[in-house]
Amino acid sequence: MEGLAKYILPLLAAFAVGIAAGPVVIRLMKRLKFGQQVRDDGPKTHLAKQNTPTIGGIIIFVAMAVTAAIFGVSEISLIAALAAAAYGLVGFLDDFIKIYKKRSMGLRAYQKIIGQFGIALIMAVYAYRSPYIGSSIMIPFTDRMLDLGVFYIPVAVFVIIALVNAVNLTDGLDGLASGVMSVILFTFTAITVFLSVSVQDEALAAQLSGLAKFGALTVGATLAFLRYNIYPARIFMGDTGSLLLGGAISAMALFSRMMLFVPVACGVLVASCVSVILQVGSYKLRKKRIFKMAPLHHHFELLGNHETKVTSMYVLVTVILCLITLLAVRV
Repeated sequence: MEGLAKYILPLLAAFAVGIAAGPVVIRLMKRLKFGQQVRDDGPKTHLAKQNTPTIGGIIIFVAMAVTAAIFGVSEISLIAALAAAAYGLVGFLDDFIKIYKKRSMGLRAYQKIIGQFGIALIMAVYAYRSPYIGSSIMIPFTDRMLDLGVFYIPVAVFVIIALVNAVNLTDGLDGLASGVMSVILFTFTAITVFLSVSVQDEALAAQLSGLAKFGALTVGATLAFLRYNIYPARIFMGDTGSLLLGGAISAMALFSRMMLFVPVACGVLVASCVSVILQVGSYKLRKKRIFKMAPLHHHFELLGNHETKVTSMYVLVTVILCLITLLAVRV
């Protein structure tokens, strides 16, 4: 149990900091009139959410930053934290523009992709050149590794950008993204803890342990935010939070060599991405829509399911997928 304490304590500390920061951030967002701008073409039930405080990702960021400062970081976990913060900054700029100009669109698409690509490239190059990571990735359900060689960097960049945007697309219902991400982050953290005690290299074990601490405090911060984001949400995470969490889970997957585990563990995130791609592609090619609305969670909502039911089912499916992911680990 003493070994687990170094992961449980950061999680609990981040949760406590987030719980304490929540009311402060909510009051601040209300005072600044930083309210959510709801899309006119979205579900009509969401119009009541207009002007609900947003940029709640600040709660997650504060909880992560304070806890990391208290418990310390390793090299890998520091890079992971900086990557998550960088994506959070891109999201914050997007949120701020939406609020300042009172519109549902913030940064231009090309501005977002430039920022996201730049951060992803730095992460991929770091991982490729790091003696603790390299170009090899774990193959699920086997004890073998796949060496991608020079193709590692473009593959990693694609996975990072896809994952960050998948989290962003999944953030559409009260408690949805925060609930799903809590489960996914916990799973990757648990696997990283297992990896840290399984490797023979003490230096690598220390780096993986640090990465697991980062994952644990991110779980705690996300759970604290979920306290204020469950239906009816008192605050939304905004792109600040969704991109921050996207950066965090991308770093966890990349630096633990578990990129191939992403499609399974993050299945509901993948579904959000694929549904949008199919919807847009179908409309452009056939002038017909496949879903009542994309991302997929809005389709289920428009079928008559209350958003709490959709959120619960997404979390339940994620739990099952993450259990399968745990079975896929071989060391």
